[in-house]
Amino acid sequence: MASLADSLAAAPAIGAARDALGGGDGVWVVGGAIRDAALGRDVVDVDLVVVGDARAVARDVAQRVGGTGFQLSEEFGTWRVLGPGWHIDVTPLRGASIEADLTLRDFTVNSVAVPLADPAATPVDPRGGLGDLDARVLRATSERSFAQDPLRVLRAARLASALRLQLDPGTVELARAAAARAAEPAGERQLAELRLLITGDDPIGGLELLDLVGAEAAVLPELAELRGVEQNPNHHLDVHGHTIEVLRRLLEVEGDLERYVGERAPEVADLLAEPLADELTRDGALRFGAVVHDLGKPATRGMHGDYVTFIGHDREGARIVGSLCERLKTSARLARHLQGLTLHHLRLGFLIRERPLPRRRVYEYLRDTDPVGADVTILSVADRLAARGQGPVAGVGMVQAHLELAQEMLAAALDWRRDGPPRSPLPGDELAAELGIEPGPELGRIIGEIEAAVYAGEVASGDDAIAFARRFV
Repeated sequence: MASLADSLAAAPAIGAARDALGGGDGVWVVGGAIRDAALGRDVVDVDLVVVGDARAVARDVAQRVGGTGFQLSEEFGTWRVLGPGWHIDVTPLRGASIEADLTLRDFTVNSVAVPLADPAATPVDPRGGLGDLDARVLRATSERSFAQDPLRVLRAARLASALRLQLDPGTVELARAAAARAAEPAGERQLAELRLLITGDDPIGGLELLDLVGAEAAVLPELAELRGVEQNPNHHLDVHGHTIEVLRRLLEVEGDLERYVGERAPEVADLLAEPLADELTRDGALRFGAVVHDLGKPATRGMHGDYVTFIGHDREGARIVGSLCERLKTSARLARHLQGLTLHHLRLGFLIRERPLPRRRVYEYLRDTDPVGADVTILSVADRLAARGQGPVAGVGMVQAHLELAQEMLAAALDWRRDGPPRSPLPGDELAAELGIEPGPELGRIIGEIEAAVYAGEVASGDDAIAFARRFV
């Protein structure tokens, strides 16, 4: 266990805790930190179990590192300390001993402990978690693991996909038996697991495991309802399969930005790395958007002769996404972002036959899709790449045209984000006085026309704006 001990000893969070607690007698490092160290992964998130006052331990560590401490869970008495690039969760010992505490944990790979004071000590491993890690198996700690906390059904899919572990068959059966209860925990907790699953190294594998253990229908029933919804000839998959393929293609775009977005790939990478909301970057939110963008199709499926249609699925989808976000207790910002991606994901495709686009059409696209213009343009690329049927929209020429227009529009969207939308060269009150009209909706409409003309290069000065505006009075 020399490598395990060395990895633990080298973790800044563990060093900070030992220094703050005078060595750390009576404190155990448990769970994910040991698992990650054993797998050779960086240890940045540390769980500590203490015999005594968890709040006092968290306060001492926070004071030592100049970090922030706060209560994370009243139910479990957990306190969190945020340090530079890491966090520590401190929880009181459950049961009469560390062995008893470990048997209450979710999976054997998380049911291992070492003393904080001596990371080189022999690990306490009552359920054989280190052996399961060697065998690359994720196994429930006990037959009551999922009954004790149904959220663990989601966590099984998330951890197995993220750590490239095989789910133990017995664990799969236990998870299936509890899957119907997976939506019982608070929406915030469900969102946290889904966030980690979708932003992990293998989100597609995670979603497949979510279905394997029976949790998709419970936690994401809107996604489950996409199964078996057949599409028109432009698509080779049903709506559920297409959704997964869009996510797959988005991962492909992420991994080769220069190929898909051109010379401005570094700017796109910076954009996607921006924090957005609910601990998601724009990239993570875009993955989430890929999963939810077609949720409106089952409710809008219709026939035009022999041709399948989904008229209005963008608007219906945005409504459904709003309900989903309300159930998961997302922030308003994340909800608006995901609704925007859903509402606007078709727009770029409608413009293909108008190429080359007049500047006013570019302006309209950027105005209408703001503030998700760049994000939804990338999503549209993945969406178009995922449609590989025999219909005309899926033809090689149309796909190539879409990719070329997406590069052009993405560059325009980046400029829009950098410079801001166009502004009238004349303030509204001055414009109203020149035109002899009162402030109100009509003035707002005229200013909107002027801003479009500024973007199109038709108006450059105040005099231009007045002359242009007189056409609308």
